[in-house]
Amino acid sequence: MAFSSPQLKRWLGQIGADQVLEVMTDSFETGAVFIVDANSDILLWSKGAEQLLGLSAASAVGKPCKTALNCDNGNDPCNLAQLGIVKAQAVRVRLPDGRTLDCYRTAKAFYDNAGNFAGAIEYLQPQHQAAGLPQPTGETFHGILTRDPKMLEAIQIIRNVAATEATVLIRGESGTGKEMVAHALHLESPRHYRPFLAINCAALTPSLLESELFGHVKGAFTGAVRNHAGLFQRANGGTLFLDEIAELPLELQAKLLRVLQERNFIPVGGDHPVSVDVRIIAATHRSLREEVKAGRFREDLMYRLRVVPIFLPPLRERRLDIGLLLQHLINRHNLQGHRFVDRIAPEAMRLLLDYDWPGNVRELNNVVEYAYAVGRGGELSIADLPPEFREPVRPPMPQPTQPLSRPKPAAEEALIREALEIGAGNLEQAARYAGMSRATFWRKRKKYGI
Repeated sequence: MAFSSPQLKRWLGQIGADQVLEVMTDSFETGAVFIVDANSDILLWSKGAEQLLGLSAASAVGKPCKTALNCDNGNDPCNLAQLGIVKAQAVRVRLPDGRTLDCYRTAKAFYDNAGNFAGAIEYLQPQHQAAGLPQPTGETFHGILTRDPKMLEAIQIIRNVAATEATVLIRGESGTGKEMVAHALHLESPRHYRPFLAINCAALTPSLLESELFGHVKGAFTGAVRNHAGLFQRANGGTLFLDEIAELPLELQAKLLRVLQERNFIPVGGDHPVSVDVRIIAATHRSLREEVKAGRFREDLMYRLRVVPIFLPPLRERRLDIGLLLQHLINRHNLQGHRFVDRIAPEAMRLLLDYDWPGNVRELNNVVEYAYAVGRGGELSIADLPPEFREPVRPPMPQPTQPLSRPKPAAEEALIREALEIGAGNLEQAARYAGMSRATFWRKRKKYGI
């Protein structure tokens, strides 16, 4: 039984119980939460209820529950006066467009001091048991859904290392979910109640990146009209996720090393060190050992960051997860009410399973979003897939005519040019040859004017 302290009651009085209740009910995005009074008239209708049942709060509030939900099988979801509490009862509701939706109903009735029925709070969750789309059966870990052995191994490492203060380096291609893994590690750690902040080290120029990480003092440079607390200060006590750490400029690597070693740093333009307690989680799609050999990354920093390495396999190596993730994404999009997909054409499923997924899970999500935007009807067909699924398969990347042992150029500009030549104009293949993400490769091309 939950315990309500006097402090909680005072806090609810200050904030407003209605505001707290609205925020809590709206947090259930995958189901419908609503509250009824003693007459079974609707008092509150959550955003999840609007999305799932296709009825706005303005249209539902004040109406009898039975009228709003239009139950199809005789189960009145508001008949709780005698039931008291209901758990996972199967009900069927009829949506405004005529379709029916099978849900599980959980409800709790409330009574006044005289024992009379005073109202209830209810939750409807879709069953998602449509033909051809079984309920996903895999492990869910802070938003990470998988049944792949390598991913399950990574999740176990996260659980084990979360309780420690060890620095973690996540290695994986773009779109494999590196930030989700970092956030999961934070949520599993004793720092979960403190901030989790993230930054992409490839997204900013060196000067802006330094200011964003370490902050600056007033007058440090033109436009610095006030003191600015950087990410390290704002994440104090929590976790800072440094994505694409291999792109961190050499001049900033020394400052990052000092934070890891001394737990302090000096803001841009400052003269006094600032002490912080921050756990660092870094991520990259490249090998830091190779970056050290090429002279682009400090060896001492690599060892500081790579205490516990976690490797995330690309989606093309997680064939067990493609169908699982596809089902999950379709179920999630079905809740938005724009289109309801209950089956996938066998030809479309074959293409989805055979695709190489260079953009990994992010690309899979985009493909499903594309299908819902352009397609109609209950079947997801080949016509609903992006154009690349209907184009002829590209030939494999041409191999260099020189001996295979020829080393890649150490100079970055020469490497970019050689990658473009070997990739025969295919930017995805060229970026892969250069060991860069597509976004980073594009930025490097622009930098050198190639």
